[in-house]
Amino acid sequence: MGPLSARLLMQRGRPKSDRLGKIRSLDLSGLKLLSEHLDPKLLSRLTQLQELDLSNNQLETLPANLGLSHLRILRCANNQLGDVTALCQFPQLEELSLEGNPFLTVSDNLKVSFLLPKLRKVNGKDASSTSSQVENLNRELTSRVTAHWEKFMATRSPEEEAEKAQADFVKSAVRNVRYGPESLSEFTQWRVQMISEALVASGGTQVHETGIPERPSKATAAQEPRARPMALKRSGDVSLSLSPSKRGCPSPPAHVEGSPMGSDGSQPALDLEPLHFLQCHSKNNSPRDLETQLWACAFEPAWEEGQAGATSQTVATCGGEAVCVIDCQTGIVLHKYKAPGEEFFSVAWTALTVVTQAGHKKRWSVLAAAGLRGLVRLLHVRAGFCCGVIRAHKKAIATLCFSPTHETHLFTASYDKRIILWDVGVPNHDYEFQASSQLLTLDAASIPLRLCPVASCPEAYLLAGCEGGCCCWDVRLDQPQKRRVCEVEFVFSEGTEAPGRRVDGLAFVNEDVVDEGIVLCGDEEGNVWVYDVRHILTQQPPLPAAPHAPTQLDEPTQKHGYVNRHGSVSCRKCTFTWELPEQAPRSSSSSERPGNLEFLLCLREPPKHCPRAFDLELTI
Repeated sequence: MGPLSARLLMQRGRPKSDRLGKIRSLDLSGLKLLSEHLDPKLLSRLTQLQELDLSNNQLETLPANLGLSHLRILRCANNQLGDVTALCQFPQLEELSLEGNPFLTVSDNLKVSFLLPKLRKVNGKDASSTSSQVENLNRELTSRVTAHWEKFMATRSPEEEAEKAQADFVKSAVRNVRYGPESLSEFTQWRVQMISEALVASGGTQVHETGIPERPSKATAAQEPRARPMALKRSGDVSLSLSPSKRGCPSPPAHVEGSPMGSDGSQPALDLEPLHFLQCHSKNNSPRDLETQLWACAFEPAWEEGQAGATSQTVATCGGEAVCVIDCQTGIVLHKYKAPGEEFFSVAWTALTVVTQAGHKKRWSVLAAAGLRGLVRLLHVRAGFCCGVIRAHKKAIATLCFSPTHETHLFTASYDKRIILWDVGVPNHDYEFQASSQLLTLDAASIPLRLCPVASCPEAYLLAGCEGGCCCWDVRLDQPQKRRVCEVEFVFSEGTEAPGRRVDGLAFVNEDVVDEGIVLCGDEEGNVWVYDVRHILTQQPPLPAAPHAPTQLDEPTQKHGYVNRHGSVSCRKCTFTWELPEQAPRSSSSSERPGNLEFLLCLREPPKHCPRAFDLELTI
């Protein structure tokens, strides 16, 4: 599609007219329009336009001077928009559609609500609750920026140049003023910069929500301001395009404590407390489904540059036929992907650079999910669709792992006792993965349950926990053999019982410790153990045979319930058994139960009389 013409606008406009100034509704959908095709000089002649449809095109931005001051309805679904700030040129906008723009985030949804004071509907949903949340955020951010101004200026000398001090204040405010969950940090930093710049421009006088558009009384009266940020906990407040999800009813948290003290007695006891109760993996969203297992979780990589290995507050979980993406701070299910007939056992994230049709580069998180059917699904999480499928194994896939040094390299481990290294490639401008290539096949003596690249040389060696023990392979691609057996096998002592040979959890202590030298693990009885390994990390070889005696998370008393030594959360009516199952042995058979690993607690064997069950998330 080339540049727009007046003739095309008259053909697609309503009512039919030979004058652009009389058109009130215009449909430009499905024309493969790029941003440069929207000619402001031409479109500004549509002086009476009230409804514009730009959906199903390839727009990455909207020109900032379209001149459509009377526009009330705008549809921009299924484009490539990466920013919404240009929407401020439409102050009369009442209805907006932005579905299917994969690079827009929760923060962009809040920006939309801030920039458009008359907005009533977004993506077909009422926007008043989000408007109320934005107003609450603005009040709190304005208060915090003002307090930061007073503190900042108190440390400055009178001789310091005023202009430099003011510029330094804006940078300091953006860096230090924080409020709300991590998922909203882009929006809050954007607003903090605006508020601090307005404060500087006013000479430091009190800012009364400067720059906040005046809203209709219905929106402002929708909710009274709250002193605490609990408004962020409401499921309708954060995302304007959330998938329907089931929220668990309030329940007293299981308070877990009992960490070992430091040698000087100065370390406080480790205090672990469940943050949210969710039941988002039940079959057909039924609260009566007490059998669906939650198998694995993985945190999304951080987007900031220079933070290799860092993770965000967004976690993906899998179990049954669903994969869920959850904001850990709010407990909200941001996205939910289902594959009928599948049972997902594992998820893994990577971050890829995608080149759009206009030649621009975008950073994009990809989630791989696999399970019973031996297929790997590559999910575009933000857009909510599957953009590639790898037919990896004929048997079920037990676990997945992306290489930390090659973002497109994916290891898949299957019940066929094989581990395969794939190059999934980079998606094209339509966000579709092409055929993946198989790089290596690693043969295991037993079923691999957990994969972990060796921390000191992740590009060279892969460690796997298996049904029969622990094995290590050389995975360097400059070697000629494309099919390999394990290089090293970790042998258990004589007389070890068969169940003890199973390794369903792996972690390198220097990368995965909790609270600097504290390691958590689980056992087959559902117990969670806390080991103090600080004395081992500081000693020279040879190391002692075992770390200090562990502290068991055991029976903290609660008003309505407790966590007992057998791993169950008990209350007046129900008992929930919990465990840590990230990469446990998988089976759809009821005779086999999941094993134990770190960070996520879930329902294991609920009692028949219990009317409701919840997955239990433990935030460390």
